[in-house]
Amino acid sequence: MTKPVIWITRSLSAATLNRARRDYEVIWDPADAPGSAEDIIAMSAKVDGIIPCHSEHFSADVVARLDPRLRIVANHSVGVDHCDLPALRAKGITVTNTPGVLSDATAELAMMLMLGAARHAVAGDRIMRSGAWDFWSPAFLVGKQVTGARLGIIGMGGVGRAFARKARGFDMEIHYHNRSRLSEADEAGATYHENLDDLLAVSDFLSLHCPATPETTGLMNADRLAKLPQGCVIVNTARGNLIDEAALLQAVESGHVGAAGLDCFVTEPGGNPAFAQHENIMMMPHVGSATVKTRDAMGFKALDNLDAFFRGDTPPDKL
Repeated sequence: MTKPVIWITRSLSAATLNRARRDYEVIWDPADAPGSAEDIIAMSAKVDGIIPCHSEHFSADVVARLDPRLRIVANHSVGVDHCDLPALRAKGITVTNTPGVLSDATAELAMMLMLGAARHAVAGDRIMRSGAWDFWSPAFLVGKQVTGARLGIIGMGGVGRAFARKARGFDMEIHYHNRSRLSEADEAGATYHENLDDLLAVSDFLSLHCPATPETTGLMNADRLAKLPQGCVIVNTARGNLIDEAALLQAVESGHVGAAGLDCFVTEPGGNPAFAQHENIMMMPHVGSATVKTRDAMGFKALDNLDAFFRGDTPPDKL
């Protein structure tokens, strides 16, 4: 029986690539470059399925030019803001994602960024690496204490709940805003705020875990940043366009926002060079899910979705 042909756009884990090659005819380029619009369109005539990452963009214009051979886009990501879902569905193309397997890894990175931003990790590391540590004072690198502080979480999906569980280990007081209130069991004592502004007012620390949608683009603008307590710390491991970056810079420079920990940016790759001028902004290059365990799990979940589709079943993570 002829195996389906799939295109794996980026360098996935070795375990994922080995399993894919066992069950499919695989097209994969170890150069590991993002697939352009023209790459996607050209490849759609050669393959039955694609495993893309958020670096491949399926805009309405791209989707309109896809070859009918392509039948499934099995994303190696939870977020699908790089896909025009209505256009893909109208084209008859099945779309899946990989929920539930990267929550802990991303929450771990959010915790690292929160702690690092709060405790001057960037400045401290620079001082040590440059050999500039030649004094000590009780006023030296005094940061913001996490233990017992009020944490606001926007978006209590899998990652938001995983972050809340870890924050409870620091005795943080958990508050959250979500499209709908969680069950009592999932809340685990957290305080729900139906109104976002009410959440912001009590958030000594604020962590963003909501999806990128037209409604959430620029969610944290100048007006909302101003509603946060003086000296607050902001963490974003979701999507860069949730934050108005110019407004965040102004809030950091004024001192209203005491620090920030960012794993995602409006421009990726590259980030925002202006952030690098501020040592109270700790940054990582969009690697929230980058652990061996999680990368294997994401790849296998994408393949599970492909397996189900080509068996004639509904993929478990069909959107």
